[in-house]
Amino acid sequence: MTRFAFTVEARDGKARKGCITMQRGEIRTPAFMPVGTAATVKAMKPESVRATGADIILGNTYHLMLRPGAERVARLGGLHRFMNWDRPILTDSGGYQVMSLSALRRISEDGVAFSSHLDGSKHMLTPERSMEIQRLLGSDIVMAFDECPRADEPRDTIARSMEMSMRWAQRSREGFDSGGDHAARAALFGIQQGALDEELRRQSAEALTAIGFDGYAIGGLAVGEGQEAMFATLDFAPDQLPEDRPRYLMGVGKPDDLVGAVERGVDMFDCVLPTRSGRNGQAFTWNGPINLRNAKFAEDQAPLDESCTCPTCASYSRAYIHHLIRSGEILGAILMTEHNLSFYQQLMQTMRDAIGEGRFAAFAADFRRDYSAS
Repeated sequence: MTRFAFTVEARDGKARKGCITMQRGEIRTPAFMPVGTAATVKAMKPESVRATGADIILGNTYHLMLRPGAERVARLGGLHRFMNWDRPILTDSGGYQVMSLSALRRISEDGVAFSSHLDGSKHMLTPERSMEIQRLLGSDIVMAFDECPRADEPRDTIARSMEMSMRWAQRSREGFDSGGDHAARAALFGIQQGALDEELRRQSAEALTAIGFDGYAIGGLAVGEGQEAMFATLDFAPDQLPEDRPRYLMGVGKPDDLVGAVERGVDMFDCVLPTRSGRNGQAFTWNGPINLRNAKFAEDQAPLDESCTCPTCASYSRAYIHHLIRSGEILGAILMTEHNLSFYQQLMQTMRDAIGEGRFAAFAADFRRDYSAS
């Protein structure tokens, strides 16, 4: 059975429609991966996540290593059995979360020593330990361990960080390859760094390509630099990565971010935005986001989006969801999350169709016109 294969089925400009084949199923690209930080996509049952059209979800190494613990998950049969998700799971390396704990961590060549945000307990996360944790979880797509500096750091600081991440990428490769049965059925992605600097990104891509990975992520974006700077970087960063491998933009993003990134050759995405926004009363629609807390929706009998095919839009009005959100009812978070995740998957399918039919530029223009109308 195929361990990992990526096929580009159609191109339209730089945009690509494709398919990743793994033992637990196919992943249609461009793909959006809902985030299941702590072995759950918040407010959703796994079967409901699948019903939105998701082919793969993301799990969080840092949070799962702290609670309930990777070794416990392994004893309970692995992350797939633990959370009742039988399709592919990508796990991040834990690097980004650890880096965000600036007051609680210390970086060295070996790795990152940090204190748990839960109870203050001391931990050491290295490339080798990150690979071990992801192996214990049973991840299908494993991410190399890296450092993610702020884009506004001095260039020499970003360069040193990128070079260390490339050394960590080599150690991640070796740690992953020593994983026996897991390495024989899972895939490993490297992560390009270099912030907004084209030359540093090129050096990073060359180092990663020399090591060799199943796929390549674009890291260090969506960390406060703004959409214009992100798109300027994506004008060159995906082209620096191997043409025959999937390209994954980590932590992105808003619907218009996704369209612009696909336009620039990106194949995979993840972001907490659709779930987090849903819990906070924001719904994404083809005419832009709407805030269901607003009083103007109190007697609005329309669905969240007239053209959405999700169960929430089929059965519930804006007025009812407004009431649930304003009342703090759990069902409000459930219905909003179901809609937002469904909208994201409908957006990805619409983009795949447009690429396959050679009309992506027209789709993107229409999307931007309508999405900004609200």
